[in-house]
Amino acid sequence: MTRSIDFSVDSQASVDEIYWAFSQEEYWRARMKAFGGMGKLDALDVGPDGSVSVVILHDLHPDGLPTALKKFFPRNWRVVQEETWSPADDGLVHGDVGIVTYGAPGSGRGIAVLTPADQGSRLKCTATVDFKVPLVGGKIEGMIGRLMVPQFSVIQRFTAKWISQNS
Repeated sequence: MTRSIDFSVDSQASVDEIYWAFSQEEYWRARMKAFGGMGKLDALDVGPDGSVSVVILHDLHPDGLPTALKKFFPRNWRVVQEETWSPADDGLVHGDVGIVTYGAPGSGRGIAVLTPADQGSRLKCTATVDFKVPLVGGKIEGMIGRLMVPQFSVIQRFTAKWISQNS
């Protein structure tokens, strides 16, 4: 069963500032380092239309996972995170984020829009989490969904801080 989660997260940084950060290799390397250093930037491409595409490879271990999740993951597994961020004529930035796991039964996808807000910007996101395990898959999807909003809030705060230190 697939779980859908809608949420929004505010940032002190503007839409343009966040979009600029997403196009910087240094931003992605700093973000990976700040969040455990387990990822490897596999690709960062800025297209002629201004779109930014990022591929990050994560080689993960289940050690830090809750016990309910840990037993469904192998000792080592790979997660591929692909993000594409595209500017729109209306001053918004549209994002498409995909997470695919290899060696574990889960995946996720998010469609996001960065919009201007009173004190910076707002990230609005609709995400789906799919964990194909009979009987407990829905519970695990719900747990992952509950972790998303706080996790994205932390990433948005990191991004705003990185922008203030690097622009």
